[in-house]
Amino acid sequence: MLPTRTAGLTRLAAFTPLMGRAYADGRNHDPGPGKPSSVSALSPFIRHRLITEQEVVAAAIAAHGAEVADKFIQEVFWRSYWKGWLAQRPAVWDAYRARVAAGLGAAPEGYEAAIAGRTGIACFDAWVQELIETGYLHNHARMWFASIWIFTLRLPWELGADFFLRHLLDGDAASNTLSWRWVAGLHTKGKHYVARAENIARHTGGRFAPHGLLNEKPQPLQEADPPAPRPIPALPALPHGPVVLLLHEDDLHPESLPLAGLRVRRVLGISCPEARSPLGASPLVQRFVAGAVEDCLARAARHFGVPAEPVALDDLPAILAREVVVMPEAPIGWLADALRPYSILSVRRPWDAACWPLAGRGFFPFAQHIPRLCAELIG
Repeated sequence: MLPTRTAGLTRLAAFTPLMGRAYADGRNHDPGPGKPSSVSALSPFIRHRLITEQEVVAAAIAAHGAEVADKFIQEVFWRSYWKGWLAQRPAVWDAYRARVAAGLGAAPEGYEAAIAGRTGIACFDAWVQELIETGYLHNHARMWFASIWIFTLRLPWELGADFFLRHLLDGDAASNTLSWRWVAGLHTKGKHYVARAENIARHTGGRFAPHGLLNEKPQPLQEADPPAPRPIPALPALPHGPVVLLLHEDDLHPESLPLAGLRVRRVLGISCPEARSPLGASPLVQRFVAGAVEDCLARAARHFGVPAEPVALDDLPAILAREVVVMPEAPIGWLADALRPYSILSVRRPWDAACWPLAGRGFFPFAQHIPRLCAELIG
């Protein structure tokens, strides 16, 4: 999978005909790596905004209409929902990070066998290898994996989420953390996701059938309720005049940033995939992110007609001492953590400004707004 906008647009064009009934009917089936599938595999491109949510939803509506493409459109909005929910409860991310650090410092029995794919549960072990080798798993396989990790192997969910984050090309702080919490029964309290052998057998076409190997009657995990949602802070006004634009791995489509009134005189690109975990990120993830930032800088140089180059975190103090630096807003996650000490102005996209404040409760109250959001953001 090439980490470029061109590759993302090519994949988008190829999958657009399948965004309607084909996706709705086949999205839960996982035929295995390398086999034709009803899921898009667009998530690595959307996650880094090599292609944008607007582009993907607009393609679905244009090809099928909003009603027929409803299931696919909802999946795109899930990502925005997760980001908005976490933006209103950043303490959940902080708690997750602290528990990962503590858990990796004293990993429980069975952890090393699990991440090496040596549990004896054939489907789980195969998914470990697929994840490591490809940086991707079908969404249904991710749910089965997380459920087996939590309820059958009885390992801490935070360490499973960390394992995913180190290896997923589409690894995202909000989607990954909160999806694992949802499987565990912590996001929607008392409602957990249970991996069942019959379901796995049916939706993998009989490739796997772990009958008698799974805990199919677990109780959901319990912990204190998450903090109440807080208002998403407003961003400071942007200056007029020349600025340096700092692009980063969370948003790599500078062509569509709302930069009215700014004159971009130089473009910089930064990535911190190694900060995903105390154990860093896989070489596959590091190469993908580096390639995506490189592709973005080449496009930005053409778009703005200015020099563009990568920088490291250590370079920022000297740059900020003499330049006004503006960046697309970094959502809650490791990159925002890394950039927090620096005085960088942020630009919030209209998509995020419209979606995030609506994510204070569950997804289904949020989903009621999707038709209006589509009308306002896409037309």
